[in-house]
Amino acid sequence: MLRNFHRNSKGFTLIELMIVVVIIGILAALAIPRFMRSTTKSKQSEAKQLLKQVYTMQRAYRQEFNSYCLNGVSASAAAPAAFAQIGVDVMASSRYTYAMVATANTFTCTATGNLDDDATNDVWTIDQTGTLTNTTDDAIS
Repeated sequence: MLRNFHRNSKGFTLIELMIVVVIIGILAALAIPRFMRSTTKSKQSEAKQLLKQVYTMQRAYRQEFNSYCLNGVSASAAAPAAFAQIGVDVMASSRYTYAMVATANTFTCTATGNLDDDATNDVWTIDQTGTLTNTTDDAIS
């Protein structure tokens, strides 16, 4: 009678449950790195957007004053108003630190930030020609 009870009982065996756990583990191992990479890529949009804004405002400043602005100034969460002279606001919650070097005819603005708490910093630059370059990509490291 006890044997008939086990044969007629419904449910999963331990082996079936272990197989399901292994399959879920494999799927998670494949999905989590892709998710982390995509979230890092989305965080990079902050630097790209702000650097394009710096380019636009530097061009406008040069049209008015015949020179680029802000030689050697850095903007970060500690000094968010450093780019205010050209009308660019760096948010206090910014993930990046922004630094600019300018002469009368050229400028380069650099955004540096660590997006995923590893040893690699994400570095973006833009210059007076509007060339936006990702010199060190933290999303692929």
